[in-house]
Amino acid sequence: MNIVKVKTSQGCLNKNIGCEEAPDKIVEELDNIWAREDGANKDYKISEVKIVKGNLEDTNKNIFDSKGDLFIGGDHSITYFLAKGLVKEKGETGIISFDAHPDCFKTENFNIPTHEDWIMHLVKEKIIDPKNIILVGCRNPDPKELEFIEENKIKYYDMKRVDESKENVCDNIMEIANKFKNLYLSIDIDVVDPAFAPGTGYLEVAGMTSRDLIYFVQRLRFLKNLKRIDLVEINPKKDINNMTVKLGAKIIKELI
Repeated sequence: MNIVKVKTSQGCLNKNIGCEEAPDKIVEELDNIWAREDGANKDYKISEVKIVKGNLEDTNKNIFDSKGDLFIGGDHSITYFLAKGLVKEKGETGIISFDAHPDCFKTENFNIPTHEDWIMHLVKEKIIDPKNIILVGCRNPDPKELEFIEENKIKYYDMKRVDESKENVCDNIMEIANKFKNLYLSIDIDVVDPAFAPGTGYLEVAGMTSRDLIYFVQRLRFLKNLKRIDLVEINPKKDINNMTVKLGAKIIKELI
């Protein structure tokens, strides 16, 4: 497993400054987790993307060109460039995004993808077929985002549906995702309720428990077409007792 640190918050619109510190903190915390829950302790290598401070264009190009299996951000805008890079490298790709928000409505006057609209950019630029996008755990969408989701036939499992039966939801998304040529899994930590993950830029109540997310992670890792993963939006500056960093390390360990 090649783990790549992406230490940037340049795409967060100044709303989650500090998430660039997460990759180093999470990797440090990995040493405190001896094994996965099934007893496995797989080897991994660590590298990092070159971040060019003050130069978003060069930074994003470096993210796009980067190679690896599991990427630790940083803000959620990195997913646009990593997914685009995977499509260039391996062809048609589907994506599962765990997130409190759909991230598909432009609210700021920026031409480049940000952590709030990267899904929209992937769709509008025809990088990923919207029918191959699965959103899981959303609970505070803008009404215009819901219109976008419906118009583009994006598969949408909000928190209410997850809470009704996470087992059925996981069965459904795995059945759909198994048909993708390549699969990208993106995890925004704010999919988890802030009671379990307070260290992030958007504190959306009534989310998943940390155990819920681990349940999904432990099942999804068995999908044979899973080619690339990211974990984003953890902010050590906003954390309490290192809870969110520890959860990030736990998620990473279960995916190795």
